[in-house]
Amino acid sequence: MYRYLVLGLLQGLTEFLPVSSSGHLVLAQRLLGLDPPGVVLEAVLHLGTLAAVVIYFWRDLVGLLRRGASPAGVGERRYIALLILGTVPIVVAGYLAGGAVEQAFSSPALVGGMLLVTAALLGGASLLAGRARRDRVGLGDALAVGLAQVAALLPGISRSGATISVGMACGLSPREAARFSFLLSIPAVAGAGVLGLVTESPLPPSEAWGLLLGGLSAMASGLIAIHTLLKLLLAGKLRIFAFYCLIAGSVTLGVGLLS
Repeated sequence: MYRYLVLGLLQGLTEFLPVSSSGHLVLAQRLLGLDPPGVVLEAVLHLGTLAAVVIYFWRDLVGLLRRGASPAGVGERRYIALLILGTVPIVVAGYLAGGAVEQAFSSPALVGGMLLVTAALLGGASLLAGRARRDRVGLGDALAVGLAQVAALLPGISRSGATISVGMACGLSPREAARFSFLLSIPAVAGAGVLGLVTESPLPPSEAWGLLLGGLSAMASGLIAIHTLLKLLLAGKLRIFAFYCLIAGSVTLGVGLLS
């Protein structure tokens, strides 16, 4: 049970805080001796974090779907179309580069280097916060943020950090960059979770309680992480995560190169 709880908490916190969930999973395996979660558990953890996003942004989702279905919901239908457009790059990349991405998880040095990239992205976004004020997402914004989500397939590149930073670099306000980033995560996380469940043999019933614990802990910690990130982002304190990734990346890179 300890393993399920730790992996669930780790997934939920690092999926949404801009510090890279995949990178920390690699580090947890090396430093804490945790076994890899396995396909089914990883799928359940993804679905737990998906539940966190849906719960936190429930009003946004209902508003988009309800108004998008009405004749007056032109803006909502446009926003949904941009979310679909932003999802296309991750679907294509996931299909074409699955094997290469899996190999990247075996290199702590690569994780360290990519954490430094995340630190640079967050540092740049922190400097741009005062000039990023636009609240209307455009075609170029959706594509740029979608491509940033593709980069986050590499362990060490934070999905939330990359997508929010790129959104702000395009001129989106911190609030809108975060909103679009989190809503954009729903198809990607849902796809990863469902795909893992349908392509792998089910675990024995004895593992059911562990899976439930992992999923619930991922959901709970995910809700906390989303709230914390939005609060710090709107307060202009994104640099906190940049410093963290700089330190974590430097240490990880050094250990990886020396081992």
